[in-house]
Amino acid sequence: MLEINFSVFPELETDRLKLRRADVNDINELFAMRSDPDMMKYIPRPLATDLEEASTHLKIMDEKITSNEMINWAITLKDDPKMIGTIGYYHIKPEHYRAEIGYMLLPDYQGKGYVTEAITKVVNYAFTTMNLHSIEAVIDPENVASAKVLEKCNFIKESYFKENEFYNGQFLDTIIYSILNK
Repeated sequence: MLEINFSVFPELETDRLKLRRADVNDINELFAMRSDPDMMKYIPRPLATDLEEASTHLKIMDEKITSNEMINWAITLKDDPKMIGTIGYYHIKPEHYRAEIGYMLLPDYQGKGYVTEAITKVVNYAFTTMNLHSIEAVIDPENVASAKVLEKCNFIKESYFKENEFYNGQFLDTIIYSILNK
């Protein structure tokens, strides 16, 4: 079975980005993302209502990174330490050599290719360093922008599930995209 160990947190770089561990200095940006109804429109989770909730979310992420259950990076521009988004593997299934990728980017930074750049880097990391066989992305069918980014990154639409999640009093559809380590 695959062994996961994030005891030394991997910082990654691309041409324009630095992917680092999120810390307390990122609370305002984390809160801005998780409290924005437009940003959370396709993510079936409650909106953050205050900085304390964002802080709790960061602590939970840290605990899960420490216990090797997930890994999440703060996305920053190389010349600015301010977090502009997040990307990571939220559900790692070592027994299946598979993980689920997720990402968010503050509105001012969307449409500039940053998510594509970050996905390409963390997919490469997953296949070469984590030794994953496959990566999945679970998205809302209405999230056309995310579907386009995944397809640009060579993810394939694998399935469409009708009303397979229940959130906030309603059943939601999901689409799963995936990429294999070839």
